[in-house]
Amino acid sequence: MSMNITYKILKKHCIVGVLEANKEIGIKIDQTLTQDATGTMAYLQFESMGIPKAKTELSVSYVDHNTLQQGFENADDHRYLQTVALKYGIKFSKPGNGICHQVHLERFGKPGKTLLGSDSHTPTGGGMAMIAIGAGGLDVAVAMGGGEFYLICPEVVNIVLKGRLRKWVSAKDVVLHILRILSTKGNVNKVLEYSGQGVKTLSVPERATITNMGAETGVTTSIFPSDEVTKSFLRAQNREDDWIELNADPDAEYSETITIDLSEVVPMVALPHSPGNVVPVKDIAGKNIDQVEIGSCTNSSLRDLTIVGKILEGKIVNSDISLAIAPGSRQVFSMIAKNEILSNLIDAGARIMESACGFCIGNGQAPQTNAVSVRTNNRNFEGRSGTKSAGIFLVSPETAALSAIAGKFVDPLSKSAGEFPEIIIPDNFDIDDRMIITPPDDSSGIQILRGPNIGEPPINTVMDDKLIGNIAIKVGDKITTDHIMPAGPRLKYRSNIKKYSEFVFEFLDPDFYKYATNLRDKNKAVFILSGESYGQGSSREHAALCPMYLGVKAIFAKSFERIHSANLINFGILPLVFADNSLYDEIDKNDEIEILSIIECLVNNKNIVIFNKTKNIKIEMKYSLSDRQKNILKAGGLLNYIRKRQ
Repeated sequence: MSMNITYKILKKHCIVGVLEANKEIGIKIDQTLTQDATGTMAYLQFESMGIPKAKTELSVSYVDHNTLQQGFENADDHRYLQTVALKYGIKFSKPGNGICHQVHLERFGKPGKTLLGSDSHTPTGGGMAMIAIGAGGLDVAVAMGGGEFYLICPEVVNIVLKGRLRKWVSAKDVVLHILRILSTKGNVNKVLEYSGQGVKTLSVPERATITNMGAETGVTTSIFPSDEVTKSFLRAQNREDDWIELNADPDAEYSETITIDLSEVVPMVALPHSPGNVVPVKDIAGKNIDQVEIGSCTNSSLRDLTIVGKILEGKIVNSDISLAIAPGSRQVFSMIAKNEILSNLIDAGARIMESACGFCIGNGQAPQTNAVSVRTNNRNFEGRSGTKSAGIFLVSPETAALSAIAGKFVDPLSKSAGEFPEIIIPDNFDIDDRMIITPPDDSSGIQILRGPNIGEPPINTVMDDKLIGNIAIKVGDKITTDHIMPAGPRLKYRSNIKKYSEFVFEFLDPDFYKYATNLRDKNKAVFILSGESYGQGSSREHAALCPMYLGVKAIFAKSFERIHSANLINFGILPLVFADNSLYDEIDKNDEIEILSIIECLVNNKNIVIFNKTKNIKIEMKYSLSDRQKNILKAGGLLNYIRKRQ
């Protein structure tokens, strides 16, 4: 049977179910990664399972999000992460070693393997021909324990790349072009698989930029073939033995085909406040800017910073601009220090940041009031930068560097851009893994260190057949996990759920915590009402875990995003979808809601009817749940479900 790349890998890893689109399957996970913002809770959950060692081929714990150790909380979490990793046979990448996706691509990614990460941009690994999927920390913990990862067997969309990119146009422009086509919603349970002659013109870091930001479309993951370009990258990383060839069969089937001529792609920009709000840069050329930030897991490779350094060579940043640059890994940082690129950046007036996520998640570099901030990262949600009134514009490294010099948006294809600087990427990269700590064979003497901010993961109660409560908040479309659970300086409470829960929906309704707590204390259910694409963005399971702690029992929405829906189920929160979306307007905040016969409806696959007692109307709700997910919900969440089975 002819197969595409996606199904070839899934077939080798499928443990439960059959490869049929839109059916639930369970797959074996070869590798996992975590980062510190989500990893602390993931390892607390792993510990609670009582498993002596991680059972994957490779698991790596990275510290890359909260590397600014303001207060004791982050430093304590980092020490916990290191000791728990060494205790359970997990590699530990120290703060400063780099962003998880960049480092994993460089040092650990292998074609044909499965990778599950507690970060939504784990699909970066698809640039290395991996099935790399972002998930909640609890799903990653289960995978580390040897459990299968469940997902809906995806439809596979073939994106055929023709031609070659023009000078001044880069991979970031390609993925922004794709976002303009697909948008940020309506792509759940799909995989974007790349093919065509244009693929051969893209390096692995360029492919990784495309798969990284493919996450913003809402797809499960994206994947490129493994070819001679992949082999060359692995050879440069002294890992050629990890290479295998992996291509789709000539007559492989796809649910849809999209053809893109790379020679026709132009420099693009995502306008505030969505990665899908994309227009050509030329449409806003000349618009004044205030800040430029270059880096993040999307655009911080050696290729990206080399082109930026060449553009800035002999130039000076506009006097009204603040420019900051963050290399993606210690390897990249070291190499630009040796090839004079770093001195070009410094001489141009750039501020050099640590090899970390930093400004991308709102940890530092917040722009001024009402600023126009130009960034190479992957998300521009309102307020994510740390300044609610700022507008974040997502562009390529080329556009960012040219605009930093001019103090305004510059179209790289315009005459003002000048001559394109040619760059040379070396055949061999510097290899130094001393900041990746390998666990000992015998970890019996290792003591796990826990600071006072680290608590136990809260566990939900079993699902009630009847729920009575109130709508605690009504929100619109495209609510992100950042809206639900703020990042930035709040992330230091990630291992202290009681404290972190005080900030649920802080950005949208500062009184939500008090309202929900009052309902919970009265033994009433807390309900959330939302529009389309609820739970976009980060895989941050705290956006389900903290609401669960506050007593949220069900969410009524027009639609959900994949990772967040799975996280809600994992923590015993019922995700319900309107049978008729127009009835969303018939419910308001404070309305009293009653739900009867929940268990009976789930068992018999019947729609659930909610009764709005305030308005005296009944509203039919649908759900898309496998039998396994129904059992998890009835148990009150995945931890309860696992313990019940043990």
